[in-house]
Amino acid sequence: MISLNGLNPEQREAAETVNGPVLILAGAGSGKTRTVTYRIAHMLDNLRIPGKEILAVSFTNKAAQEMKERVAHLVDSRMRKGLTLSTFHSLGLRILREDIHHLGYNNLFTIYDQADQMSIVREGLKNYKSGKQFDRPTIMAKIGLLKNNGISAAEFSTSKFYDPENNYDGATEYVYHFYQEKLQFYNALDFDDILFLVVKLFNEFPLIAKKYSERFKYIMVDEYQDTNNLQFTMIQALTSTHQNICVVGDDDQAIYAFRGADISNILNFEKQYPSTKVIKLEENYRSTFPILNLANEVIKENIHRKAKTMRTSIMEGNLPQLWAAGDSDHEASIVVEEIIKLQAHGLALSDMAILYRSNTQVPPFEDQLRISQVPYNIIGGQKFYEKKEIKDIIAYLTVIQNTRDELALRRILNVPNRGIGSVTLNKFLAIAAEKKKHLFNVLAEETEHEGIVDFIQLIRKYQRVFNEQSLINAITHMVEEVKYYDFIEKSYDSAKLMERKKNDVKNFILAADRFQDKFQEDANLKNFVERLLLADAHDTQSSNEEKKNEVTLMTLHSSKGLEYDNIFLIGMEEEILPHKKTIQDGSDINEERRLCYVGITRARKRLIMTYAKERKMYNKMIPRFKSRFVIEIPQLYKELDRTNFGEMSEDEVKDFKKNFFGNLMGSLK
Repeated sequence: MISLNGLNPEQREAAETVNGPVLILAGAGSGKTRTVTYRIAHMLDNLRIPGKEILAVSFTNKAAQEMKERVAHLVDSRMRKGLTLSTFHSLGLRILREDIHHLGYNNLFTIYDQADQMSIVREGLKNYKSGKQFDRPTIMAKIGLLKNNGISAAEFSTSKFYDPENNYDGATEYVYHFYQEKLQFYNALDFDDILFLVVKLFNEFPLIAKKYSERFKYIMVDEYQDTNNLQFTMIQALTSTHQNICVVGDDDQAIYAFRGADISNILNFEKQYPSTKVIKLEENYRSTFPILNLANEVIKENIHRKAKTMRTSIMEGNLPQLWAAGDSDHEASIVVEEIIKLQAHGLALSDMAILYRSNTQVPPFEDQLRISQVPYNIIGGQKFYEKKEIKDIIAYLTVIQNTRDELALRRILNVPNRGIGSVTLNKFLAIAAEKKKHLFNVLAEETEHEGIVDFIQLIRKYQRVFNEQSLINAITHMVEEVKYYDFIEKSYDSAKLMERKKNDVKNFILAADRFQDKFQEDANLKNFVERLLLADAHDTQSSNEEKKNEVTLMTLHSSKGLEYDNIFLIGMEEEILPHKKTIQDGSDINEERRLCYVGITRARKRLIMTYAKERKMYNKMIPRFKSRFVIEIPQLYKELDRTNFGEMSEDEVKDFKKNFFGNLMGSLK
């Protein structure tokens, strides 16, 4: 039996309430993952509910994996059999693999990434022939917006999103039709299609929705405040035969409206499910009282929210501080100065983070950190699998798995060089169009062009190899056989860059090795490629155990779900937080305040906020003003004017200047 004695009263009530609709309002740092984990363990072990009847959905692979590991620690594998803990997209993919044929697709479809999508949009715009130039990312973003609102190409022109006076909407309508026809012809989906097609499947075939609702009799959704319209509709369909739905979330941390998240889903949950039991987790186990008190006072100014007040038993702690800096360079210098001081007092750099509203705030901080030789990591850079060399290898794997994927095929047909230029490619594309055949099948009929014959033989050979050998061996042999390392050497003049590119490929092979160790009998080519294409930004972040001793820099949006002993929340100014665009548009300021709340509640022990008295904009210094979010509650933090080094002693100022300029001169040698 699983004991629930380690949970606080509210957590225990949430874990024990299994039947009917449940809304768990889990405030920042309130132990929601622990609560959900024990709830699942209680259902499996104490109530003997079969694992196959339980579905728990989260937003990131990292969160789903953490939940799996925690449940595995509590319940043995026999009881966990059939349990589904996944992301929305992984669940959607599983449903489509089983039932997408009802929509006219083959079950062995490919998932296209952003570059593949842009190639089709480019082709569509070329065919549009309007005489005007259109921005491809803008068109692609609009198509994504439409899909996430459940609007098909056929429905676009009659939807609220269509403006007949807008040239871009006219172009988008044409390209959207073209884009979807091409995807279906290639038997491919984009990332947004996964949920869009699941909802389409459920709407057009209610018996299929009923099948999954009867399969998953107990459903849990994490971070429910982040759900969009499609996810909301999916959940409705999955609960069509029962109301055993438990959602966990915090409306005060709803900060993803720009991604389509709809806060009304959590605010109106009780209207959707009238018999809902609401349980509030208000005990914070993360932050000290002074930090949490500030957070409570900031967020209570929002009108449309579920009433709750976070509390903590950690009563002692540093009062949050607000530093006034001279300008953006000075702001960066005093923050880095403080980081150096904290490190000198024995604090780890890995326990420090700099949070900001916009990436435009980063350059001065990077400069100061480099000059001061302070190691740092910026979260949100280029994803590993988006690098050219990695995309080449993935394209090989994709074609081996699905020869109908024309974009992947065209990417690698002449990589490395096989003497297959654009003239040759266009000739075979024309033949494929005329015969209405897939490009690979047309190329397979060629007997004279040596490069094409060798390529077809290579793909067919590795279709066998991946069935006969382990994933790691097959990939290693394939990279060697195509002489990809030689190709890298011929592609770059810089030996340093060449070595880095080779290491990227080697790290990709190591990733395949780790995947093989982890998933063993499920470590096949199809699952590996899907895992890569479904990877998200959170998956690239190191776990606490793997974290290097370096300062972390990230946006407030990226910081959600993370925590650090020491937080530097920079740019606490009007037109930064809240953002200028929100103020100018007259938009709802509530989400900006929630962003501020998220930033404050990342801090465990120390919170330092900063603002600049002036910033350089349009080549002239512009006066700046404190954010309304701190003006509202001045008694809860200590304000320091750091333009003259604030409260530093004379000796501290001398030491800082000596170290600062010493490091500066060292970096210039």
